[in-house]
Formats: sequence, structure tokens, C-alpha cells
Amino acid sequence: MAMLHIVNKSPFERVSFRSCLNHAKPGDSILMIEDAAVAAIEGTSFTEKLKEAMTDKSVYVLGGDLAARGLSEDRMIDGIKSVDYAGFVDLTVENETTQSWL
Repeated sequence: MAMLHIVNKSPFERVSFRSCLNHAKPGDSILMIEDAAVAAIEGTSFTEKLKEAMTDKSVYVLGGDLAARGLSEDRMIDGIKSVDYAGFVDLTVENETTQSWL
């Protein structure tokens, strides 16, 4: 049963993103929105944790939220997929359940 994990808090300010990674199962999807979008950028202290998660999970970022924080997609960690709002909706349909990490 695949789950979409939606994270909206920066991993540099809250522990909810780390909790998400500890609970997400192989085959699940993780979507970074709002302030969590900053975690998609290569070269941070969180990069290795996301790369490890991507070995058996799909990881996405809401492109508009990345841009709203002045960050460009060319700085993203390889393997993270940028989605728009329609892609966000698609992810909710493709997964059986969702979990928001606040």
C-alpha cells in the first residue's frame, strides 16, 4: 500500500522531515512543499539523507515553492523530480493514502 508523504517544514528548523524519512517505507513517495522545498538543494547537511531515501522511495518537490524561495531547479539533488500543482494532484491519485508531516 503506497503512501504519499507530504512535508512542509524545513528539515533545518523542525524534526518532522526526519520523522517522515524514518517512517516512509520502500515504494512510498515523498513530496516537499512550502519550506521543505529547500531540502531539495544539493550540498546541504540534509543531502545524504535524501539520497539514501531515494534508493527505494520516489522524491518530489513542488517547483513553484522552490522558485518562491529563490532557488532554481538546476541546483536540485539528482533524482528529485519537480512537479507543478497538477503533478501534486496526480501524486495524490497515484498513492493509496497520504500523510502530512507538520
